Amino acid sequence: MPKPDFWFVYILKCANGAFYTGITKDVAARVAAHNNGTGARYTRSFGPVKLVWQERRTNKSLALKREAKIKSWSRENKSAFCKRLIK
Repeated sequence: MPKPDFWFVYILKCANGAFYTGITKDVAARVAAHNNGTGARYTRSFGPVKLVWQERRTNKSLALKREAKIKSWSRENKSAFCKRLIK
């Protein structure tokens, strides 16, 4: 039986207080890459980062669509979304 091919959408909080949203197949490895300087250019400049949210999607297309939706939110909406999760 083939292994499931899941993708994850995630939100990181950067050291400067900004939120970074991305997709990956391996969240732990991607967060580690962001923190060791081999991730996205933005997180290299404003790390370290902390994972604040992740969501599993069944394929890359759905993950990309969810990522685009989240990236369209204002900073205030992202902050409120993450605060609701922590409560």
